[in-house]
Amino acid sequence: MNIVFDFGGVVFRWHPPSLLARVWPHRVPDLAAGEAAAAAFFENYSGDWGAFDQGLIDAPTVVQRIAARTGWPEAEVAAVVAAVPDELQALPGTVALIQELKAAGHRLFYLSNMPEPYAEHLERAHPLWQWFEAGVFSGRVKHSKPRAEIYRIAEQRFGVAPQSLLFLDDHPANIMAAKARGWQALLFSNAEALRPELRALNLL
Repeated sequence: MNIVFDFGGVVFRWHPPSLLARVWPHRVPDLAAGEAAAAAFFENYSGDWGAFDQGLIDAPTVVQRIAARTGWPEAEVAAVVAAVPDELQALPGTVALIQELKAAGHRLFYLSNMPEPYAEHLERAHPLWQWFEAGVFSGRVKHSKPRAEIYRIAEQRFGVAPQSLLFLDDHPANIMAAKARGWQALLFSNAEALRPELRALNLL
């Protein structure tokens, strides 16, 4: 099987409310406040952050736009943008799963909405080339999930038919978009919860 991993929230830790609580303890005293702040900051990965994800604007520009839109000081917004690489810690359970799937003979790929600066960080900090055969970062192809174009780009880059791809992602909209392209797809919550589903497909 050709298995395609999302990154944020699947291979790497990505929990914006906790991130904002760490960086902005004066603004975010608890996770409930973090949820509200994350909704305003990231706009469900549309708007300013969506443009950053797609490589259409750079980090200084996304800082300026978020500050102008929300009224938060630019220095505080910049601190969040600078803290993202530290947030993207590899999830041990998923790393173990990657190793098991590779040992079972499956081909592994990635498809990630990731701005270029963070893509470069992940390539420096983690052995992506050992874990995956190839991958697509949104910031480099100027398209992002759940738009159909990035799935088409991934199909071409991986050189495999859509129906032979199994996509693992933590956002329902991205799962639906993959299925619309003819991919198989499973909604990811954590590695242990995924294992029974993979066993049911005879992948483990």
